[in-house]
Amino acid sequence: MMGNPELHDQKGLIPRSLEQIFQTSQALISQGWKYKMQASMLEIYNEAICDLLATNHTTIQDGGASKYSIKHDANGNTHVSDLIIVDVLSINEVSSLLKRAAQSRSVGRTQMNEESSRSHCVFTLRIFGVNEGTNQQVQGVLNLIDLAGSERLNKSGATGDRLKETQAINKSLSCLSDVIFSIAKKEEHVPFRNSKLTYLLQPCLGGGSKTLVFVNLSPEVSSTGESICSLRFAARVNSCEIGIPRRQTQVRSLAQG
Repeated sequence: MMGNPELHDQKGLIPRSLEQIFQTSQALISQGWKYKMQASMLEIYNEAICDLLATNHTTIQDGGASKYSIKHDANGNTHVSDLIIVDVLSINEVSSLLKRAAQSRSVGRTQMNEESSRSHCVFTLRIFGVNEGTNQQVQGVLNLIDLAGSERLNKSGATGDRLKETQAINKSLSCLSDVIFSIAKKEEHVPFRNSKLTYLLQPCLGGGSKTLVFVNLSPEVSSTGESICSLRFAARVNSCEIGIPRRQTQVRSLAQG
């Protein structure tokens, strides 16, 4: 998802997507559009939220993550209390935020990966557009999520803190699967509240949103079992319909005194 933002050929999905958004916003200036964008970035580590843009990044052990709570308003917007939200004017500013966040993200070493992500990372870009010629306003939210990969304990050799992290990662991914399968079956109750990850992403997985899921496969023969499980999961996701995305627009009324 991230790749190496410093090298053009190695940039991941997140920096490439943001570059395209800023390029498009600049191209639309000639049509009368002006955009304001705000960014935030958090991680879900052991079922707790941490603000990756906080100047004084506190750890779970310090109790720094306990203050963040998730709320959804009547319009389907998600708010995380006390989360830092930054106005961004260019792709360079966003790149700086991504670099800062990467330095704060929880990583650790396992037998399968020298530097393994131990958390789910969520980058959120809020976009507000105004057309001065037509008085039209649009707004939207883009969530770009880097999920930690599921792990088998007999391969990762996780113990102690790594074991707790693995259990939390696998549980949240299992909860995500349960949510997607419930939506695919059109069940009345969807268990969004079973994990911080699914509750945070609730507006993304229903209503007027649109969701795209990438499933990564390992080319190693030793990972055949995991690859088959991933493909089965991908097939379920592909058959899931969450609704028709709606464009949020309105026309401003101007009053003259």
